[in-house]
Amino acid sequence: MKLHAVNTGYFQLDGGAMFGVVPKSLWSRTNPADDNNMCNWAMRSLLIEDGDRLMLVDTGIGNKQSEKFFSHYNLHGNDSLDKSLKALGFDRNDITDVFLTHLHFDHCGGAIEYDSSKDAFRPAFKNATFWSNQQHWNWATKPNAREKASFLKENILPIEESGQLKFLSHDSTFLKNAFPNIDVLMAYGHTDAQMIPHIRYKGQTIVFMADLLPSTGHIPLPYVMGYDTRPLLTLDEKERFMNAAAYNEYILFLEHDSVSECCTVQHTEKGVRLKDSFSFSDI
Repeated sequence: MKLHAVNTGYFQLDGGAMFGVVPKSLWSRTNPADDNNMCNWAMRSLLIEDGDRLMLVDTGIGNKQSEKFFSHYNLHGNDSLDKSLKALGFDRNDITDVFLTHLHFDHCGGAIEYDSSKDAFRPAFKNATFWSNQQHWNWATKPNAREKASFLKENILPIEESGQLKFLSHDSTFLKNAFPNIDVLMAYGHTDAQMIPHIRYKGQTIVFMADLLPSTGHIPLPYVMGYDTRPLLTLDEKERFMNAAAYNEYILFLEHDSVSECCTVQHTEKGVRLKDSFSFSDI
């Protein structure tokens, strides 16, 4: 099995929204903001090459939204999903499986593209099976008012309409057979039934953190995003996970950290804190 970091681009989000009740004087030490209070964030996917399967975990924001939509997020940098796949010797048609941790637009937007010849949306990976779970799918397709702006129907419904959608469960035979080195932790604080993959790799456990831990700046327990729908539940989930990550020496793959691709954590007198940060290629 081989793992590859796939950089799909960078965008900006409001620092206050990303750190909730934590004062700017604290979070800006690790995540400096511009004059509009906007911080830079990555959209980093993970490619898992295992036998005849090629799984992409999350897809970035894509490129099909309107100019007005993208103007709110200041997409920047030279990375793209296609460019990063090509650098690894692959293209979209090689992907056999797309694992979507959850269906917010910055995680699944690249799963669907616009077909101008048919004036319709279609899967961007024509040979892939798309993996979600029934509970989160129901949550995303009947969104609450708080999350409605993050669950865009053009990113979600065409997956089901294509016939390429399948749901994972805790006893999913496919996952166990096709990707026996992957386990999935379910998390419910950020959004309902977010999936956090744990991958056994080179004798270590790599955890794709999605929005359970967006960046190294979010490691202290109270640093919880304002976007989380159940922040107190996030606190509980995060505390349990971070203690396990420190004890088991997990490598945390950071989807949104604009500087650090990976990190490890350790127990200290102040709680779990950053131990090391490094590039994925250093593993």
